[in-house]
Amino acid sequence: MILLLSISIVIILISNIMMFLTFILSKKSFMDREKNSPFECGFDPKSSARIPFSLHFFLITVIFLIFDVEIALIFPMIYSFNLVNILTMMKISFFFLLMLLIGLYHEWNQNMLNWTN
Repeated sequence: MILLLSISIVIILISNIMMFLTFILSKKSFMDREKNSPFECGFDPKSSARIPFSLHFFLITVIFLIFDVEIALIFPMIYSFNLVNILTMMKISFFFLLMLLIGLYHEWNQNMLNWTN
């Protein structure tokens, strides 16, 4: 009983020492105005808020959301393969891929897939 208590106290002390060391070693020593300020759609939060909005940042967000939602919708579709017949699954998959291709075409049409802008 005493041996178990002493082992647990030693484990707690070692874990606390390791957490304290990682806290000390992970401190950033270089504080920069750009790193400490929030990044909101390409705007500098310390300057004028009346500058025109960049459509490039908006469309990058749309690309992210399209593929993020795609992954969130693919997982339940995989599970439902056993629950519905093949014709219904093909219709659902075709509609899903059509929506993704329409989104991709819109991004391509707006020249947002060109990353040099």
